Amino acid sequence: MRFVQPPKDVISQLQPEQRTRCEVWTRVMGYHRPVSSFNIGKQGEFNERKFFTESKDRTHA
Repeated sequence: MRFVQPPKDVISQLQPEQRTRCEVWTRVMGYHRPVSSFNIGKQGEFNERKFFTESKDRTHA
């Protein structure tokens, strides 16, 4: 999947009525769920998550 970011000047030109709400999904226990369906405690845990990218040059012992 590929994400395309529109130019910043296009984003700043949007009027509030032209914007749409973005649904955020995450993988939970082997399946995907929208974060909006989480209870308040689980939403808090999701917001505290730290994301990282593993280095590709990692060597195995």
